[in-house]
Amino acid sequence: MGRMKPFFVWIPMVLFPVLLFSQRDSLGKGFTTDTLLPEVAVQAFQSHLQWKAVPAAIAILGSADLTRYGNASLVPVMNTVPGIRVEERSPASYRLSIRGSLLRSPFGVRNVKVYWNEIPLTDGGGNTYLNLVDLNQLTGVEIIKGPAASVYGAGTGGAVLFRSEMGYMAQPAHQFSAGLLGGSYGLFQQQAGWEYSTKHFTSSLQQSHQQSDGYRQQSASRKDMVKWQGSWQGNTQELTWLLWYTDLFYQTPGGITLAQMQQNPVLARQPAGALPGAVQQQTAIYNKTILGALRQETKISKQLVWKNFLSLSHTSLANPFITNYEKRGEANIGAGTQLAYSIRKNNTRLQWINGVEWLHNHSLIDNFGNRAGKADTVQFRDDIYAIQWFAFSQAQLSMGEKWVITAGLSLNNQFYRYKRLTDPNTDFVNKKTSGVLTPRIALTYRLTRDISVYLLAAKGFSPPALAEVRPSDGNYYGNLEAEYGWNIEAGVKGETANSRLQFDLAAYFFTLQNTIVRRTNSTGAEYFVNAGRTRQNGLEALLKYKLIDAGSRFITRWQVWSSYSYQPYRFTDYRQGSTDYTGNALTGVPRQIWVTGMDIEMQKRWYVNASFNVTGALPLTDANDVYADGYQLAQLKWGYRTKQQSKQWDFFAGIDNLLNQRYSLGNDINALGKRYYNPAPGRNLFAGVRYRF
Repeated sequence: MGRMKPFFVWIPMVLFPVLLFSQRDSLGKGFTTDTLLPEVAVQAFQSHLQWKAVPAAIAILGSADLTRYGNASLVPVMNTVPGIRVEERSPASYRLSIRGSLLRSPFGVRNVKVYWNEIPLTDGGGNTYLNLVDLNQLTGVEIIKGPAASVYGAGTGGAVLFRSEMGYMAQPAHQFSAGLLGGSYGLFQQQAGWEYSTKHFTSSLQQSHQQSDGYRQQSASRKDMVKWQGSWQGNTQELTWLLWYTDLFYQTPGGITLAQMQQNPVLARQPAGALPGAVQQQTAIYNKTILGALRQETKISKQLVWKNFLSLSHTSLANPFITNYEKRGEANIGAGTQLAYSIRKNNTRLQWINGVEWLHNHSLIDNFGNRAGKADTVQFRDDIYAIQWFAFSQAQLSMGEKWVITAGLSLNNQFYRYKRLTDPNTDFVNKKTSGVLTPRIALTYRLTRDISVYLLAAKGFSPPALAEVRPSDGNYYGNLEAEYGWNIEAGVKGETANSRLQFDLAAYFFTLQNTIVRRTNSTGAEYFVNAGRTRQNGLEALLKYKLIDAGSRFITRWQVWSSYSYQPYRFTDYRQGSTDYTGNALTGVPRQIWVTGMDIEMQKRWYVNASFNVTGALPLTDANDVYADGYQLAQLKWGYRTKQQSKQWDFFAGIDNLLNQRYSLGNDINALGKRYYNPAPGRNLFAGVRYRF
């Protein structure tokens, strides 16, 4: 497999079929099937506008999109969105990038803010444990691509807004749900839920369990989750709450060389010299997280709404690694308040929002020797406080049916306080980044009722995360500087052909300063450095077309869709010692990605979905002397839905990696010993059933 050529070969892709399976958005709605973007108010930037009127690049994943694949992983779902790349080095080990590189993503999420029903999941240290989220408990996702600034504060990548919505009912109603899923490599998933709703009260209790033996050595995983959320509404008040506990375990096989992957891709990291391998050291992540949150909304008047939230969480994390055994205790507090004023006169509407968000993280990090998966002698103990807060103001002016203008500004601050407890007579060392202004201005002009063009300019600011200031090599990097840069963007989106064709096209020009990149030391432990400037310009396209909609013949619904990302990112000023990498392609970023598919529903309740993902070659080193080959993934799912009165059954089965490609879904860039590759499973099967009554 060579590097991917522009636009690939379109005709075979378009002819390849696709499945669509869906679930309800809230109590009593049943299974949904339409995957075109709905005409609902977008929550991003609190715009309350239709998707095509919002002056921003926003991707929307509805419940149908979320359940398109095997319901076991967010990876294939989010990778259908242009500009989004999610990697998985081993089951449950996610890395997320929005229009950017994975240079600074050892695990989890960097430079992206993540929210669940307007509650931040990102902590004060800038990290998000994306693998704690259960796909089955989501009803929708909105992804803001590019620096969000204003109401979301720091983040050069954007923001992800997870939704888990419930509805109030005029009459009291109960609904129960259950599901089972099984598949190759010991995959097993079980879930159950109960929802109760009245006119003023709604409650949802959900439980899930998922486990897998894994494709490779040392790649087993297990996740148990319990979540209770609910809300109460009065005449002028609404109170919502969330209580969430996740017990997550996954083994980390580590990277292997190309020769090892070609000869035996199931291998974990092998011993090298004096360093043992992943199996010998029982490398893994143990994460137990509990989170509780309250959100309150008060309608003071017709024009004035006041919102507040408070969240508390604790994470207990253990990580036996090749060279050490790390234990963390992380306590987090989040709080925020905002006041929204809106007024309408004739066809003109003004919305003005002001607020503050504050996130606090306190981490106690202990490093021990690792003796075959057991903590040994203490190496060092660290005490770290990480605090970030921002204040923002945003105004949105809608003038008639043509213009929408948004202007926002946030004032961002971050503070680290670090002390090594095992070093005698040491004081706390402080690191502060304060007073950083990130403006955003954007406008939309409606060419017609259904087609809009938009322009925007936004500054992004992303301070180093706790996992970068204090990485796995055990040192403290107080001199690491924040990334920042400007994004200029233009796009056109909307519908045509009687709403049968939907499109979203965007071009962006983003220059990033102080780019943070990953390095590894002689033992393979990682650390991070600033690497000058990068140019991250690109193109994105999303097309959806309904060939048949509500047909009366054998096929009742037939939709084709395609997404394309072009990312020719470059280092524009990057030197390491006497070596100059200026002009090289940005490490870890494929130049092109194309995902296409087709959704078919049939009159006798059968449905089928197939999709095809073509990802281009990507550089594995800053020197661009090693590339990971491109790959082509075919995925297929089919099923049968039936409904009898209030009972709903959904039976489904599918195949992942139908073409049995050998590829690495998560790569360790600039890796020691050329251990770049984390092979993904070959052809594998799954089947399941879901039931609601």
